[in-house]
Amino acid sequence: MTQATTDAAPPHWTVSDSLVPYPDALDAMERRVAAIRAGEASELVWLLVHPPLYTAGTSAQADDLLDAGGFPVYRTGRGGQYTYHGPGQRVAYVMLDLTKRGRDVRQFVHDLEEWVIRALARFNVRGERREGRVGIWVPREGREDKIAAVGIRLRRWVSFHGIAINVDPELSHFAGIVPCGIREHGVTSLHDLGIPVTMPDVDVALRDAFEEVFGPVRANAGG
Repeated sequence: MTQATTDAAPPHWTVSDSLVPYPDALDAMERRVAAIRAGEASELVWLLVHPPLYTAGTSAQADDLLDAGGFPVYRTGRGGQYTYHGPGQRVAYVMLDLTKRGRDVRQFVHDLEEWVIRALARFNVRGERREGRVGIWVPREGREDKIAAVGIRLRRWVSFHGIAINVDPELSHFAGIVPCGIREHGVTSLHDLGIPVTMPDVDVALRDAFEEVFGPVRANAGG
């Protein structure tokens, strides 16, 4: 697992209570990553919610944007294809220095997935990886649905972007895209699975699971 070296300070854990516009989040991540690289800021895990929007990763195909429906579409430098963000979805952006965590990108992505899987397990949801399909999947009767997305970018070994878990978003909003370029499967959420948890419940699960996988974090730094 991508544990920090023993002399590294634990990352800060920040939760934003209000909707964060996507351009503002990108700008904040860019500035934080630069500060981490310069040794002027600590690592950061930032939990937030965006207003409804679509993002296009570096592998996005134009015909996978079916109908934006008036929502803004943002090109972004993270890996992956099209994703939807909006109310009811917990986004967690991870700004971690991989020079202190082994410089193993494959392991880092695996650990991000493990983080999500362990958080979901706290609600008795079995999230699974699938070869050739990015994200975390939930087996259901006769099908598999995606419950969480994973997409990162590295700049000189400092990560940004991260994960998104569907807690209770408007699932019809995913119909405007082919999520992550995968047409054969659907999308689900914790509420869709009959688990009416709150966002704070999910945040507690994410923090506990993060500490299991990546090591301790520091008290909330505000957001």
